[in-house]
Amino acid sequence: MSEDDGKIVVMVTGGSGLVGAAIRDYIVETGAKEKEEWIYLSSKDGDLRKRDDTEKIFKEKKPTHVIHLAAKVGGLFANMNEKVEFFRENILINDNIMECCRIYKVKKLVSFLSTCIFPDKTTYPIDETMLHDGPPHSSNEGYAYAKRLIDTMNRAYAEEYGCNFTSIIPTNIYGPHDNFNIQSGHVIPGLIHKCFIAKRDKTAFTIWGSGTPLRQFIYNRDLAELTVWVMREYHDPAPITLSVDEEAEVSIKDVALAIAKAMEFDGEVIFDTSKADGQFKKTACNKKLRKHRPEYKFTTIEDGLKKACDWFVENYDTARK
Repeated sequence: MSEDDGKIVVMVTGGSGLVGAAIRDYIVETGAKEKEEWIYLSSKDGDLRKRDDTEKIFKEKKPTHVIHLAAKVGGLFANMNEKVEFFRENILINDNIMECCRIYKVKKLVSFLSTCIFPDKTTYPIDETMLHDGPPHSSNEGYAYAKRLIDTMNRAYAEEYGCNFTSIIPTNIYGPHDNFNIQSGHVIPGLIHKCFIAKRDKTAFTIWGSGTPLRQFIYNRDLAELTVWVMREYHDPAPITLSVDEEAEVSIKDVALAIAKAMEFDGEVIFDTSKADGQFKKTACNKKLRKHRPEYKFTTIEDGLKKACDWFVENYDTARK
């Protein structure tokens, strides 16, 4: 398939993960646009940490557009314990993807950042202009600095080579197809798995930390829809935050209790305050998104958690955990 026929080949790295699977579901549900072809990569297609593997993928798939989701990711404790690995592996992955997009003349690259890469000492709400204003929280500095450099390089590639590279800053993502590993997963899938076990074994549902930290959570189906919109419509090297509104921020305690309700768990709920809480809050401003999509309606946290819990129960045997 050549570029001359107007074909758009969208390659999604990390295509089997939380956001990639949601993008696939969204495209299946709504239909691809005329001349759009969607390709979803998984680890089986090659190791993006290796330049030879990455080049081979680009030569074979011939993408015209890339949504770059693949990364080494994990929860608070994984980030605290593997700072070197989180930095090095993400640097390698991102460098290989960005340089191959330049070499193989990809028309649009959309990469993912995270609100956890923002400065630890800052004012709230945070927005896209504050990304490099100070050091990130020490708990995840390896991951954060590797991800921040995507924004730096997007601007550099635009200035030097005229590349159409941009990035998305999502708030905390959850939903079907997540990694529900209690040790290395993020907070919501970890809590869903814990609650499942507590209900099954008739034990207490124990939450690490005090439950007081505040977070904005975005349901992966919502993020998928908005990511596709960014790929098709948003053309600016400056990142854009994809987040629920500020008033939708909730505490970890509220999330845990909502999960218990969704799972119909009626046992004891315990908050283990001997465990670290991590950053207390990182409220993000979505005014930039609202200028473009003022009408967009996000899935409520209650509805999203119910869907995520139901999916995990139905897919327990095959879910990542």
